[in-house]
Amino acid sequence: MTTIAYKDGVIAYDSRVTRGSLIDHDDYEKLIHRNGHQFLFTGCGADFAALMDEFFGVKVSDRPLDANGLVVTNGRLCQIGRDAESGFWLDEVWMERSFAIGSGRDFALAAMDMGATAKEAVEAAAKRDVYTGGAIRTLIIGPGKAG
Repeated sequence: MTTIAYKDGVIAYDSRVTRGSLIDHDDYEKLIHRNGHQFLFTGCGADFAALMDEFFGVKVSDRPLDANGLVVTNGRLCQIGRDAESGFWLDEVWMERSFAIGSGRDFALAAMDMGATAKEAVEAAAKRDVYTGGAIRTLIIGPGKAG
């Protein structure tokens, strides 16, 4: 898994990759640029490409996906995923509110509720969530500060 947090125009995300309970990599760049859009995912890495394909209208399989993510598209921040009930879905994130996804989501949201920046929130999540860690990176998508 991973932790991705958004607050005040800044997305923060960790760089840890796990395989079960094994830390596979602690400095992996999770930001993916494709066709003018920016993607960040949480879940099973093998499902990221399939979810991006569906975003662009190409459905490769009906098998369940263990992934969801964020996409920055046309100045908007959206969450994307696919489930058995709805199929592929896309929901716009309210950029006026703090938001987080991934295994450390609850820790990150609590930290932002207490005044933390998006980056500080992912750092807080990394202290308690074994699936979050490594370098914490930021992507500025609107007025804000990477602090």
